[in-house]
Amino acid sequence: MVETFIATAGVTDPRVLHSICNTLRHEFMPQEMWKQAYLDMAVPIGDSQTISSPFTVALMTETLRPCETDRVLEVGTGSGYQAAVLSPLVEHVYSIEIMPCLSHQASDTLRRLKYDNVSTRVADGFEGWSEAAPFDKIIVTCSPESVPEPLVSQLREGGTLIIPVGERYQQTLFRMVKVNGKLVREELRPTLFVPMTGEAEDGRQVFPDATNPAVVNGDFEIKARQSNTLDYPFSKVSNAPPMADQVPGWYYGRQVSLMDGSPENAAAVGNTFVRFTNQTPGLSSHLLQGISVDGRHVQQMVLSGFCRTSGVVLGGDVNAAPMVSISLYDDSRSELAVFWLGPFGGTHDWKAQETVFDVPGSSREAILRIGLFGATGTADFDSIRLCKAC
Repeated sequence: MVETFIATAGVTDPRVLHSICNTLRHEFMPQEMWKQAYLDMAVPIGDSQTISSPFTVALMTETLRPCETDRVLEVGTGSGYQAAVLSPLVEHVYSIEIMPCLSHQASDTLRRLKYDNVSTRVADGFEGWSEAAPFDKIIVTCSPESVPEPLVSQLREGGTLIIPVGERYQQTLFRMVKVNGKLVREELRPTLFVPMTGEAEDGRQVFPDATNPAVVNGDFEIKARQSNTLDYPFSKVSNAPPMADQVPGWYYGRQVSLMDGSPENAAAVGNTFVRFTNQTPGLSSHLLQGISVDGRHVQQMVLSGFCRTSGVVLGGDVNAAPMVSISLYDDSRSELAVFWLGPFGGTHDWKAQETVFDVPGSSREAILRIGLFGATGTADFDSIRLCKAC
């Protein structure tokens, strides 16, 4: 898992890689999900929560730049996996979870596995943990619409905050450093986390329209992401690295490039498309996007798009092929159905496909995926659309 999904995707800190290698992810998951424990994917753990993908945990841990003397606050204990990964890298982890059942289960797991420098409590993470403050580092594993003020006040001067911020399905992962009492931010990449509940959710101002699901930037014409507007004055980190292989509106990109069309290499629609290239069978090469879908109001949807391939060789797995797929989930994030365009193989010019599918009444959200999915070769995608059927 570490060699295939994490090290190849850009996480290089040897301490972080060693900790991930030595943290048994299946111990933090329901037994019926153990087959997915060492795949690079988020997995439901109950109470509408998920255990983040291994790459996401590794990336956030590396971005936090943990030191052996750090006292770290984690907001969103969830399964306890992130706290377990942090445990050998810092002095102490203080972890908050608003769901009592999850908190108690995670606490039992951490205690059983002898993570003795992790303290847990049931509370609203919006308020932080004032009795244990100040913290050298704070890591937030759920997404508020804006940064909670108590977390800012509990972060020591010079401390680092890692947090996903934004709308429900359009979030950005930030590294923020407290300088002269204010947060200086560095925008890292688009991302998708479960929402921060409690006071943060009560104050949310923007909600997705689940009655009219649509793809954001499905034609890939948006090339530069605008920073989220937050509640605090920020100054941009001048030496922030470029967000390589990032496509606005999409996240978790692997081996993907945003391409400008030319007369010899034209887009299917407009001027821009995305290209996936992979030479290693089974290696990830994809983009994802979350979409709000309410099956009580949407009975049928239409999924369409264009794909062009060059030298594509399908993998041994039936799913290791270029495609556009959409998975529908209920409010507990259990998968209900999967539909797709493709698979596309070999070499061919732009090819359009469309499918109409029924939406289960219990659907509440969807994950749209495009890419090679382990196949080798090159696949281009353009004009990915999703709408209600008339």
